[in-house]
Amino acid sequence: MKKSTFFAVFAAIAFTFASCAELKKAAAEQLVKLTVQEIGQALKDALGQGITKGVEKLSSKDGFYKSAYKILLPAEAQKVTAKLKNIPGFGNLEENLLEKINRGAEDASKEATPIFISAIKGMTFSDAQKILMGADNSATDYLNRTTNSQLYSAFNPKIVSSLDKFGARDLWKKAADAYNKIPLISNKVNADLDDYITKEALKGLFSKVEEEEKNIRHNKLARTTDVMKKAFAQQDANRK
Repeated sequence: MKKSTFFAVFAAIAFTFASCAELKKAAAEQLVKLTVQEIGQALKDALGQGITKGVEKLSSKDGFYKSAYKILLPAEAQKVTAKLKNIPGFGNLEENLLEKINRGAEDASKEATPIFISAIKGMTFSDAQKILMGADNSATDYLNRTTNSQLYSAFNPKIVSSLDKFGARDLWKKAADAYNKIPLISNKVNADLDDYITKEALKGLFSKVEEEEKNIRHNKLARTTDVMKKAFAQQDANRK
């Protein structure tokens, strides 16, 4: 190789490394410009977008009932439906119950957006930078840990109302009462499924938010606000 060619190749390589170094330096400088408030707002925007899209999907017909988020009967209820399946009037009890409780969850989810958004707006991130740089579900996990009881209290009445709208609680009470009257049944079942269904519906909602958060973290086109674009660019640079 001629000396001139060698030096040209060397210069090109050196320039490439210098360019990479400059890009990293520019990215680092951009990161410094982000404030904790901006990162916090970006996380709130991401969670708000996640719950809006998640609720839209789960609150549609079959959003719960015919999806991976279908709410199944707890073991206690399955014991009741198995025992009553040969009793007139209860032959299709399990599927009837499944449809009614999932329809109730779909209906109640329509009311979930303002409940979740209110909780998100009130969030204060103790370590926003750590959450931004964390796992794909870090923001959703933080929302779950810090607002779950608040969300449960606000969401439970919606679930109860929706279950009554579809006759789920009435059907289960009749089944539980019939089961409890069977001779030699020592362990009576609780006729209240509200708590279980509320928790399962919330679990489904959080799962959808987590799914959307992951999309935002990996798909630049999913970042719909300027502060989201700016903050998650920091995450992108950190992962390289």
